[in-house]
Amino acid sequence: MGIAQRRGRSGEALAAAYFELLGCEVLVRNLKLAGVEVDLVVADGATRVLVEVKLRGRTDFGGAALAVDQRKRERLKRAARALGSGGAPLRIDVVALETLDGGLTLRHYRNAITD
Repeated sequence: MGIAQRRGRSGEALAAAYFELLGCEVLVRNLKLAGVEVDLVVADGATRVLVEVKLRGRTDFGGAALAVDQRKRERLKRAARALGSGGAPLRIDVVALETLDGGLTLRHYRNAITD
């Protein structure tokens, strides 16, 4: 596993720990749905949450949150449709992690991607 993959997995682990601290249950990591890899699937009460995690060490190209471009948003919506929810609420969140000045910033964008 390369450095970028290790960093990505570490970012996903941090995001999973964050959701657990919020009282959510991490159901699945790195799930393939309709050809799309979803970083985390989380239960937030009755709501199922698809989570995209982005980790960036630089912000000169817009930072981690802006790395979720239109193409990625469409892919995540396709994954959400494939997951279905059996009538349960479903949302797509983005967790943006950025290393700045020797520290780490986590930003959680709830319901970041909608139809």
